[in-house]
Amino acid sequence: MERVSANQSILNNAYGIPVNIFANAQVKIEQSAVDELHQLLHLQTTLEQIKHARPDFFAAPANILKTAITPDFHRGKGIPIGTTLKTEGFILPQAIGKDVNCGMRLYITDLKEDEMLGRLDKLKKAIRHVYFQGGRGIPLTPNQKAAMLKQGLIGLLETHQETDNESIWKHYNARQQEKDLSHIINMGSLITDGIFDGLSNYTKHDYKSYDSQIGSIGGGNHFVEVQRVNRILNGHVAHAWGLKEDAVVVMIHTGSVSVGYPTAAHFVELLKSIYPPDMKHPENKIYPLPYSEKYKEQWDDFWLSLSNAANFAFCNRMFLGLMMQRIFTEEFGSLDYQLLYDSGHNMLWQEEEDGRPVFIHRKGACPARGIQEMQGTPYAYTGEPVLIPGSMGASSFILAGGGHSESLCSASHGAGRSLSRGDSLKVDDAIFEDFMKRFHIITPIDPNSHQVRGRRDILQKWKDEIKKEAPFAFKEISSVIQTQTDAGVAKAVAEVKPIFTVKG
Repeated sequence: MERVSANQSILNNAYGIPVNIFANAQVKIEQSAVDELHQLLHLQTTLEQIKHARPDFFAAPANILKTAITPDFHRGKGIPIGTTLKTEGFILPQAIGKDVNCGMRLYITDLKEDEMLGRLDKLKKAIRHVYFQGGRGIPLTPNQKAAMLKQGLIGLLETHQETDNESIWKHYNARQQEKDLSHIINMGSLITDGIFDGLSNYTKHDYKSYDSQIGSIGGGNHFVEVQRVNRILNGHVAHAWGLKEDAVVVMIHTGSVSVGYPTAAHFVELLKSIYPPDMKHPENKIYPLPYSEKYKEQWDDFWLSLSNAANFAFCNRMFLGLMMQRIFTEEFGSLDYQLLYDSGHNMLWQEEEDGRPVFIHRKGACPARGIQEMQGTPYAYTGEPVLIPGSMGASSFILAGGGHSESLCSASHGAGRSLSRGDSLKVDDAIFEDFMKRFHIITPIDPNSHQVRGRRDILQKWKDEIKKEAPFAFKEISSVIQTQTDAGVAKAVAEVKPIFTVKG
């Protein structure tokens, strides 16, 4: 790597692909992630070999045009987390990962931290019931499920009366939900007219059911976190967005969970099926999908499955937010609960550049568009809201996108791991115990309940899962944020600190 400024380096490579890495001197760059990135860039050689062996495989020039790396960059599975790729002539479905449209959603409330802490025991009980013990209360008709997969949040808005005022739907305000669409990237809806075959069983019944998939947090680093605005860092933008110091906010991080994984598995098999059979398969198992009439059937099939999974993810985050609103309303009475923004960080976007289509792939990277790109939206004078969570128990940050071209208008989606999940299990138990004394975490298992207190096996598994996502497993977030603000990728608007975290 060659450093070109205090916050940016370029990665020299044999393929001449511009690669910008955003990381100041305090941000540790993982060598294994750099190695994985080099292997990904080798795809350009594979593209040239395919063009030579199968001249009709691509219908247009097929190249990796540019790559941008965020400060939370770390090794993934074939493609590093924190990577944004711009391509022409083809897409890389695997470059968005298995959890399609994993992303962030943030609500602003008029509650205060003292109110939370004063009723924490009651809130924990209610949260466990609603999130983990069969209390979601999300009835859906087959028509609603189909509308959700085909049209996302717009589909639910158009069909909400089919279960109006039943269970969770009592808290669904159609007028507010319609207003919220302008506060969600793509209005929370990738419109399509079909349902991917692998998801057809999801709607194959003729009765209303209480859905067991939607409204799930998922595992790993996914969460629903109740936070307090600790510091306002940009008063002008904070005022425009309704952020006030000491206000309670709700941050949600999850994606398409059970729907995204079979979708991703499907399109990997699809890509293998069209790969030239007489060519050696790529070592990293990353396959291109050509933008061409010859493979239009596969192209349409991919976008159908992607749209279904992305729509599910948008609706999943909405229901998780509605579930917390229900809990707050039942505990505190009427309250203000306004959506700031919702956006995915595992997604693929088609854009126009010089009259031709180009494709932006984000794997663990938030869109961070600036004022120019956000014209015609509520963020035309501020830039796009960017939600960057810290590790569990650490500060998170709310920023405004700067439209930075060399970052491909992308910011980090977190602090980034410093320890693998395996290595995090080796951390001294004393460090872990100290963390747990200072932090409120709500999980499906209550370690203090009489049912599990004597079960060492269950408690050890519970502890291991939390250890994998504890602060000591992640980079320190302040230098990650500082890099991006100093580079102009995004400007910091507010710092938020956790009050308690709900983990699946």
